[in-house]
Amino acid sequence: MTVNHYLQELYGLPVYRFPEPGATEELPDPDSVAWRISVGSYESSESWEEAFARFTASVDTTGVRALIVGSWSDAYESDPEPVVSALVAARHRLPGLRALFIGDMTFTDCEISWINQGLLTPLLDAFPELEEFGSRGGNGLDFPAVRHERLRSLRIETGGLGADVVRGIGASDLPALESLDLWLGSDGYGADATVADLAPVLTGSRLPRLRHLALRNSVIQDEIAVALAGAPVVARLESLDLSMGTLGDEGAQALLEGQPLTHLKKLDLHHHFVSEPVRERLLATLGAAGVEVDLSEVEEAEDWDDIEHRYVAVAE
Repeated sequence: MTVNHYLQELYGLPVYRFPEPGATEELPDPDSVAWRISVGSYESSESWEEAFARFTASVDTTGVRALIVGSWSDAYESDPEPVVSALVAARHRLPGLRALFIGDMTFTDCEISWINQGLLTPLLDAFPELEEFGSRGGNGLDFPAVRHERLRSLRIETGGLGADVVRGIGASDLPALESLDLWLGSDGYGADATVADLAPVLTGSRLPRLRHLALRNSVIQDEIAVALAGAPVVARLESLDLSMGTLGDEGAQALLEGQPLTHLKKLDLHHHFVSEPVRERLLATLGAAGVEVDLSEVEEAEDWDDIEHRYVAVAE
């Protein structure tokens, strides 16, 4: 499956795409929408930086609360360094910015694993009041350890996330973080993180306020589930998301036989390879305790030369 829809909201605000050059439509109030600024990935009459310059000239940016970077020119070949530089340079013009997402593209713009990313942490340094930050695309993504006092939500969507990024996030000090969402992806598209790389997240020592954890879209979903069955961070969670990956009976049974999960409000396992008897046990044990368990999208493993092959929901 590919990514086939753009973000519909950010920071609780509906998305509004900033118009193309020459448009005459009336613009909404700066604080009423999440502004999406995007240009054509393949052909465009202007660069992303030029579109952003029109935006800052047309909108009272002091009121902007949420900003979405869509596609930039040739995103399949060029990283967003000019985009990051333009945003950092405009930091004093965006004092109210609280949410930022980089790379909101669908497959028509650029497949998720073709999106060239880069060093994104300068944005966290430039905007110390950010509460939500996210990005799409793992190719070339760089995320060294940072400290950020205000960030409440971090979401990294990829078809393949490098171990260095996972380790950088794990080594970061994010005392206010409540939600962490990592799409780990497929080894065919650069995913090489192991459970050991996730250890700092699983202990939660640098994430004292974490309540919502998603480690999903992974080819090692069973191994992650086994590790989470005894991970200290789980006891303080309200929701756990292991969806979109290759979860099978091994991982699901580990969740059932490990530490209690009945305190969770939701356990999201959609897109999985769990057998019907184990699904019934999950529902009987956790569903009966009031946990919302999402076991939708039951997948069938493919047989490749007598070898079972499972697949993640989003790869290329």
